[in-house]
Amino acid sequence: MVLKTSAGVLADRRRLPTALRAVLGYYADTGVFDAASLSLKSEIDDRTESMVDDVTDRIEDALEDEFGRPVEFSYDTKLILPAQLTLGYVYRNARQQAPGDPVIDAIADGVPTVDETALEQGPAQDLAPREMVVRAEQMTRLSIEALIDGDMRDAINDDEFEDFEVDFDASEADRRRVAEVAQSALQSHLDGLLEDMPPVVENAYQWAVDYSEAHQDRDGYFRELMTAAEDGDADALTDIRGEYKFAEYEEEPATLTETEKELPYSKTQYARVGVLYDGMLDLYRLAGLDIDDEFAKAIVLAIIGAQVWLDDVDDYGDDRAEGQLTPVTAEYLLAPDDEAAYRRVVDVTEQYLDLAKTYATAADSPLTGVAVEYIYRSGDPDVLPGKPE
Repeated sequence: MVLKTSAGVLADRRRLPTALRAVLGYYADTGVFDAASLSLKSEIDDRTESMVDDVTDRIEDALEDEFGRPVEFSYDTKLILPAQLTLGYVYRNARQQAPGDPVIDAIADGVPTVDETALEQGPAQDLAPREMVVRAEQMTRLSIEALIDGDMRDAINDDEFEDFEVDFDASEADRRRVAEVAQSALQSHLDGLLEDMPPVVENAYQWAVDYSEAHQDRDGYFRELMTAAEDGDADALTDIRGEYKFAEYEEEPATLTETEKELPYSKTQYARVGVLYDGMLDLYRLAGLDIDDEFAKAIVLAIIGAQVWLDDVDDYGDDRAEGQLTPVTAEYLLAPDDEAAYRRVVDVTEQYLDLAKTYATAADSPLTGVAVEYIYRSGDPDVLPGKPE
């Protein structure tokens, strides 16, 4: 108890690195400290960084063809974290089943092709630990490409190109051109990967994309509601509360239960980002990998919490000015004053992240629990108006 209390005190010291505070905070909350998982994180980061580098190389080749000169390219996205955590989850389970296996302990450089028959059989089969990690690596590679592609599509749809970095002085028109070439190159390669897999894999991927795009198609309507609410339209506020904050699911989510469906903004944020990770986890399951329901819920809830706490909080000023409805801008319309809105944003975030951390612990995934803690301690709600004195 003394150690947990001391860990909690240290976790609140902002001068310490956020990663260390996350480890200490998770231990203080749960009593879980797993040194092997922390070591595994470094290995997983190295493997997934290599996968992202492959994506970058492919995009740079396309940009060189487009601009007639070599182009250095980078794209800042945090959305591959769930793929990293899922790969770590499978690796940890495999190592627990086969401790000391040199093939598992040294992550392979090459990734053999997953057997199509095995994919069609689904998760009921009993995979050997070595086969588990081989399949997890392939699904992670596919997932990273799909997630970056989806994030790029959203950026192009929203005319947000600041995260597309190149090594020349690019105008706004150049940045759009870079974004479109990068996304097109990625989509072409992704389509090829999916064509080489059983239809059930492509169907799972397409279902998630269609679900998310159906939400994006309502963006104009939500902008109209926000504009009307800003002008004092009481009916628009009622609609924001009923159709955005507490919207009902027309199609059942693959992972979430009644507990998660009742969270504020559950349906809209599941459609916005959560469904993409449900789809990602389906890919692992279709490869025969046993993905625990609690782990899946932890991933989906964590990414929704991160979207609100990191992106929507940071972008509040721009989103408010541009009429973009998010859980954060919605609360500043629905709450009676700025202080109440501030408190509600913090409360909504904590509901998602606390529940995600609980599920991560239940799934015996300390790496995910620490990641959730890291998300929470990386947020800066002080940028919002109405901070209580």
